[in-house]
Amino acid sequence: MSYLFYFGLTFVLSTLFALGGVGSATALVPILSMSGISFDVSKAIGLFVNTSTTVVASIMNFKRKVLDIKFTIPLAVSLLVSAPIGAYLSSYVDERLLKYMLSGFLFFSASMMLFGKKTQKVKYTKKWVLYVIGSVVGVFSGMIGVGGGSLILPILILLGYDAKKMAVAVSFIIPFSTFSAFLMYAHTVVIDYKLLAITAIAALLGGFVGNKIMHFKLDSHQIKKIIAVLLYVISLKLLSSLI
Repeated sequence: MSYLFYFGLTFVLSTLFALGGVGSATALVPILSMSGISFDVSKAIGLFVNTSTTVVASIMNFKRKVLDIKFTIPLAVSLLVSAPIGAYLSSYVDERLLKYMLSGFLFFSASMMLFGKKTQKVKYTKKWVLYVIGSVVGVFSGMIGVGGGSLILPILILLGYDAKKMAVAVSFIIPFSTFSAFLMYAHTVVIDYKLLAITAIAALLGGFVGNKIMHFKLDSHQIKKIIAVLLYVISLKLLSSLI
């Protein structure tokens, strides 16, 4: 397939996923793999694309002064350390099992966001909770080649945090896990750097467009619904690739 196809695909996915403050690698990786690109290279590209998309969103959020840096530090640090560990361990863990687990988790999280309680009385604000969440998600996401936003975001929402505020926070912390994990994969696989550059540019544009729409056209409730729908799509896509 032509580079133009990959540019368009990445732009569309990055725009949609930026609406929820997460990267598009979870959807992009299986599509690249099915198009003939090796799975390891697809994961490396997906991680770099997630980095490009969320970096743009983070810069925009920082300029708007809507980013709570203090809150994101525990998650950012734990993801930075644990994601490369997950990438290293990926060759020792059964790939199909990880995908089945991720598909089930995403489906459950989406269902809770759509059909769970409308109000959340308990909010866990202890820093150690955030370190644990970041570490577990970092290892897991590093194994399967995604940024972890699709995992962290529903967890934070279920703990009682506001969906829109968490989308902003997640868009800032994801580059810490994606880029560090990408570097680990880059040492072990041969990457088409022209394709990497094309998808990165598309991701930057998509991240900019998606972030604009998220802040000026949608409210917190709408974002929560979009995130849930995206998680359903990702879950079904992962499941179908295993059948």
